[in-house]
Amino acid sequence: MTFDVIRGLLIPLAGTAAGSACVFFMKDSLSGTVQRALAGFAAGVMVAASVWSLLIPAMEQASAMGQWAFLPAAAGFWLGVIFLLCLDRLVPHLHVGCDEAEGIKCSLGKNTMLTLAVALHNLPEGMAVGVVYAGWLAGSGEISLAGALALSLGIAIQNFPEGAIISMPLRAQGMSRSRAFGYGLASGVVEPLGAALTIILAGIMVPVLPYALSFAAGAMIYVVVEELIPEMSRGEHSNLGTLFFSAGFTVMMALDVALG
Repeated sequence: MTFDVIRGLLIPLAGTAAGSACVFFMKDSLSGTVQRALAGFAAGVMVAASVWSLLIPAMEQASAMGQWAFLPAAAGFWLGVIFLLCLDRLVPHLHVGCDEAEGIKCSLGKNTMLTLAVALHNLPEGMAVGVVYAGWLAGSGEISLAGALALSLGIAIQNFPEGAIISMPLRAQGMSRSRAFGYGLASGVVEPLGAALTIILAGIMVPVLPYALSFAAGAMIYVVVEELIPEMSRGEHSNLGTLFFSAGFTVMMALDVALG
């Protein structure tokens, strides 16, 4: 891998690490209002990234199919949705603010399952970054290095609050700052690993790049609808989550268009 690719894969993890580091200089846990706002922002970034960075390039890749150019994007999208649905049913995890774990029954601790929940969320983001860089490495004219970097930056921005959402509640429960930071960081490690694996697989199967791009989009949209939208709507009715969703969507759209 080139330096540009390695840098692009590590930028999202840096966002998670920075957010997790909030435990070292913030005393209080995040309020429900702040968590709803951050979930909304993350959802907006992911939806915009799915459209501009993944689905549109997927259809452009298949432009030779004419009016049927949407087929690879639609097929890959549904494969991504089904893949995340299966992981959601199989991987034991516990969402923030919930008492009942999902996935296969196991004896894992609450903190570990909270971390697995965010890791499950981060996996499609890592895949998205990986497949975009794979497209650039393959010489795809629809994907530029600047566009791939824009996606990495957008994911890193929305990873900042995610790191804080993991580490801050753990600190509030009495966990040491360094250990709470470690749990937050661990939730983001899956991103560069998933991205690297995606690059390796996509490099072998360049002809299926449109499917791979839309696969990542489907996985990300699944996370948004299944997890983030309920989180930003939890509790007393408020438009805050919607406003921050719009802000995240705008930021990611601007990054992709300006840099792409």
